[in-house]
Amino acid sequence: MLVAVAVAALAADIVSKIIVVATLQDREPVRLLGGLLTLRETRNSGAAFSIGTGYTIVFTLIACGVVVAILRTARNLRSVPWAVCLGMLLGGAIGNLLDRLLRSPAPLKGHVVDWIQLPHWPVFNLADSAIVCGGVLAVLLAARGLQVDGTRLPGKDEAVEPDAPEAPGAEVREPEVREPEAADPEPASENEAGAKAPEEKS
Repeated sequence: MLVAVAVAALAADIVSKIIVVATLQDREPVRLLGGLLTLRETRNSGAAFSIGTGYTIVFTLIACGVVVAILRTARNLRSVPWAVCLGMLLGGAIGNLLDRLLRSPAPLKGHVVDWIQLPHWPVFNLADSAIVCGGVLAVLLAARGLQVDGTRLPGKDEAVEPDAPEAPGAEVREPEVREPEAADPEPASENEAGAKAPEEKS
């Protein structure tokens, strides 16, 4: 599941960037939905949403570390929701990492292709979207107590409360032991009754 989600996110990011570079590079932005969505080709030397421009090589190394950490975590993966989460993070991280490694101006310093713009929001791409969605899902899963290995941490309502300690000096009552009731004597037989009866005087 992790590999499938990562490959899908990576393929969507690569294909979209190829189309954008081929159709929108050095052209006017395309406005859709009355300006709600704008398609424009830009190059980002910083992190997601154009944060930290000028530190390209630093973000490249961070992306490499994120990919390695996700792959190491995948060895203990036993949860489908976490597989989807880590798959989105992995696919998005590799998508932007490939731009850092392969695009101009130089390896490890390549600029990421961004092309989606919303009102009052920095330009981003599908890899950024996958990273953000994966991060939000990770927060939700952690808040619910679901672990990567499939176990779940007990919530507040599920916590086992310890027995209340007895107050000092309180009288300890021992449980009452009820003695078994004596069985009713069996009625005497007729022979025994006749033997015990007094003889009548003539």
